[in-house]
Amino acid sequence: MAGHSQFKNIMYRKGAQDKKRAKIFTKIIRELTTAARSGLPDVTANPRLRAAVTAAKEANMPKDTVERAIRRGVGGEDGEKYEEVRYEGYGPGGVAIIVEALTDNRNRTASDVRAALTKAGGSLGESNSVSFMFDRVGQIVYSAKAAPADAMFEAAVEAGADDVESGAEEHVVTCAPDALIAVRDALERRFGAPQSAKLLWKPKTQAPVEGQTAEALFKLLETLEDSDDVQNVFANFEVSDDVMARLSA
Repeated sequence: MAGHSQFKNIMYRKGAQDKKRAKIFTKIIRELTTAARSGLPDVTANPRLRAAVTAAKEANMPKDTVERAIRRGVGGEDGEKYEEVRYEGYGPGGVAIIVEALTDNRNRTASDVRAALTKAGGSLGESNSVSFMFDRVGQIVYSAKAAPADAMFEAAVEAGADDVESGAEEHVVTCAPDALIAVRDALERRFGAPQSAKLLWKPKTQAPVEGQTAEALFKLLETLEDSDDVQNVFANFEVSDDVMARLSA
């Protein structure tokens, strides 16, 4: 089925590019704090913190806000301690959904995720109930202007990447999870800092959705991502170009 899938970095929510800046900052601050707490506060020695700082720069977060979040993570300031949790379930059309969250109240977050899925006609499953339908991969994204497609492909393969998809706007490099840091560092030495470098859940198969089912699914995904607790949402949907155009209008 020709169309768009989430893994190809297509914006699948109406108004996704207009999300409130404060909400984006909240998610990044939580990641900065958790990354600093889970490792060294030095970005050169803490890959996760380095990725979070990159995300903060992309969002134009003030430097003092970034530094304050890092200090909170290493104990320089009092603050909430966030727990990493993953929820799995099904949405409209039988679409498999994985939700990654950072929360200071696991019961609240679980309740919110369950309520959103149920309202959309889906259901919250047990741990690993849908993750077997996804592959855990590393993804590194560069602007298409960073390098010609051939040069990016050659460099990525030499660095140990598994695949490269180059389009009019970006290069998307995928690799094994444990190779993410090495591949990113190798590409960064050659092309500069990437737009993003992170771990993702890549669907092994796509579930086609259309019509009212697609509309209900996109509304669910928007509701989930609007939660301050939710960091990432992954789903194995695929929609036609016509449906995507209508829902993005």
